[in-house]
Amino acid sequence: MMTMSLTSYQLNSLNFKAYHVIILIFSLLYLNANAADIYVSKLGSDRNTGTKEKPLASLHFAIRKARELRRLNDHSIKGGIHIIIENGYYTLDEAVVLRPEDSGTKESPTQIVAAQGATVIFSGGVKIKGWKKLTNPVAGLPKNAIDKVWVADAPMFAGNTLLFRQLWVNGSKAVRAKDANGDAMNRILSWDAQSQTCKIPLNKNISLNGAKGIEMVIHQWWAIANLRVKSVKTQQNTAELSFLQPESRIQSEHPWPAPWISDKTGNSAYYLTNAIQFLDEPGEWFEDLQHHKVYYWPKDKQNMHQADVVAPALETLLKVEGTIDHPVAYISFQGISFQHASWLLPSRQGHVPHQAGMYMLDAYKLDQPGTAGKATLENQAWVGRPASAIQISYANHIDFEACRFEHHASTGLDYQKGTTSNLISGNLFKDIGGSGILMGTFSDEATEVHLPYQPTDEREICSDNRIENNLITDVTNEDWGAVGIGAGYVRGLKILHNEISDVSYSGISMGWGWTKTKNAMKDNTISGNKIHHYGKHMYDVAGIYTLSAQPGSFITENVVDSIYTAKYAHLPDHWFYLYTDEGSSYFTIKNNWTPSEKYLQNANGPDNLWENNGPGVAEKIKENAGLETRYQYLLKDKSSISGTRQVNKAIDRPVVFELIFKTGKVPDEKALSAFARENNLLPSSIYRWENRLVIYTSTLKTESLQQTLKRLKASEINLYDDMFYDFDRKKQCGTEPVKEWNNIILSANLVKDEKLQKEYLAYHKTQFEKWPQISKGFCNADFQRLVIFKKGRQLILIISIPKGKNLDKLNPKTTENNPRVDEWNALMKKYQEGIEGTKPGEVWVFFKPTNE
Repeated sequence: MMTMSLTSYQLNSLNFKAYHVIILIFSLLYLNANAADIYVSKLGSDRNTGTKEKPLASLHFAIRKARELRRLNDHSIKGGIHIIIENGYYTLDEAVVLRPEDSGTKESPTQIVAAQGATVIFSGGVKIKGWKKLTNPVAGLPKNAIDKVWVADAPMFAGNTLLFRQLWVNGSKAVRAKDANGDAMNRILSWDAQSQTCKIPLNKNISLNGAKGIEMVIHQWWAIANLRVKSVKTQQNTAELSFLQPESRIQSEHPWPAPWISDKTGNSAYYLTNAIQFLDEPGEWFEDLQHHKVYYWPKDKQNMHQADVVAPALETLLKVEGTIDHPVAYISFQGISFQHASWLLPSRQGHVPHQAGMYMLDAYKLDQPGTAGKATLENQAWVGRPASAIQISYANHIDFEACRFEHHASTGLDYQKGTTSNLISGNLFKDIGGSGILMGTFSDEATEVHLPYQPTDEREICSDNRIENNLITDVTNEDWGAVGIGAGYVRGLKILHNEISDVSYSGISMGWGWTKTKNAMKDNTISGNKIHHYGKHMYDVAGIYTLSAQPGSFITENVVDSIYTAKYAHLPDHWFYLYTDEGSSYFTIKNNWTPSEKYLQNANGPDNLWENNGPGVAEKIKENAGLETRYQYLLKDKSSISGTRQVNKAIDRPVVFELIFKTGKVPDEKALSAFARENNLLPSSIYRWENRLVIYTSTLKTESLQQTLKRLKASEINLYDDMFYDFDRKKQCGTEPVKEWNNIILSANLVKDEKLQKEYLAYHKTQFEKWPQISKGFCNADFQRLVIFKKGRQLILIISIPKGKNLDKLNPKTTENNPRVDEWNALMKKYQEGIEGTKPGEVWVFFKPTNE
């Protein structure tokens, strides 16, 4: 059942833009004239016939009428059924449910559309009215809040006081009272897994005595956890927290992601919430369930006598529920706004996420690693799926076009098992606590998460769906570990031309299972998307992230830019633009524009092709990414980017990897070319001398190569990142370097005498000041750059010269009319000797490109 009202505030703030109206008119023009029209209006009655003159009052009864027309095979439905919703704000008392009996056909679809020019809102919320300025003292309320806070009776829903975790005031999300103001968080002192307790610093300005219902939100690597506090023990400057079950055990037993303890980067950050003691700044609220009151400290210019205040009541507004043999089919939604879905899991059993918003039902570390499918696996986990405003299972051709998903506590739109050939196009996803869109099976609750999904009946698989031209902005603002678009085990999924911004974790996450084993996933495409201002809170993150084997899948022509600097990240540098994680296999990653090549390939499987990714991608690809022209009207609703948060910039420095092989075990040119393609390397960046290979690359690829180089099965892998000498042409010669150059790579050892080693380093440290003639010689020889790396006694020297030039011809120019260079070279001889494998008297050896 539904009640209906529409305030002038909502009409003004949510009125569709001109472009939106044009699209709705365009859609309505194509409604078949022979179809049955059913009207819904706030002025209607569910006893009416549903004509334009006598409209129904609710979508529930409109769907029932459409169902009866189909049951009776009424002649009017030959061209389809149109359920046309007139202007209005429709409050839902229960979820709208579409079943197999509601299905249309290709020739006779059901379309649920907003009337021409109408603003149609379906809300799962309850309005809170009767606000009064608080005049009586309330135990625990901070002194600075007195005379500032307003109070109202807690709303009733289904005969009980409504429990809620979110509150919207005039369309903006208010803050549930917490002990750290703004974006600030505190840091835990310790976590005791045995006793399942956490120690935190005691805030002397806040008394926790008598507080009930406190929750802890703790920041952990790539996810946050919501933990209900059972008890607080204070002692001097610390407080020890214990927690309710089941989250207490799961939080302390599961290994990934766990509380972070580090002297270097700081322990896990946290804040406490849900106590009146924390209500100490404008924009915060608190619900007192014991006394059935809601308290709110208004922001400037908020008039509580006129304010539109909404608390969410329903967790799901719309369900489309088919079966494997009888799916729901051919129903579309156009121009509808869905708002105010709730999320109560953390209040009922805590919330300890695994990844991408999936929460742990059980999880623990194995005493003895190894399972039947994965010899090194050291943990087990079973997960549940978060609530969603719109939930769809076993359905095909269930389309959402030009709709709005706003002010939701958890997932906005969720296509689950058995969803095929559906379209999500031209929609707005904004102000959402969890993921904007989820699609496909992640893991059934009874299935351990690392087991590959390959159902006997392939009709279960989520396949051939399209997510295109949607604006997804300010999502994951409640569960920071959720994502913009999340896909589990999917097949033939097309994620095209979406724009994703202002997200707490990854923009797009595709895949599940952490496995190289071929499974239900294949033929997926992520192309032409624009992802920016992501990683707002959580790291181990990427604009585009993948898991597991997905044959025939492509990541192409996307733009990923502007990752936030996350203040409380466990590892400040552990962020990426593109990230193929465990088991990722059979992907083509090509022509993606990113500001730098900061990518990670972690424990990948075979046959990934990386080609032409980074800042050198064609400008046309960059321009074409994101919303296509027809849908760019949506950009007017993009959330504003924080002016106080900094954006990360990758520090790009050269490094060298050296691989030493047993005799006869050096990979051949074909294998090395394949390795280069799979790792976004130029074939010319790999060099060889005898049984050694050298890869000259950048620090941005260090972490990824440390993983992938293991596949070459070298007996020894050495990283040279101690660059103690750097001649730079622009700095030392005052001239711009050429656009293209070749690198000459040499290696030698320092002598074993440590005193002489120190002398050698000291000479190079002061060379530019005390031996300026050396730089002059390098300038004369047209050297572009000359760097030296050191690891132990071994040196790696890289001389960069203009492409097409010859070192033998350039090098003599260093000594022309410059005797100090000869003096320097003679001096250096006493400090150097050949590396293992050199001939007697041989010092510097040349590594040659493997592709020559």
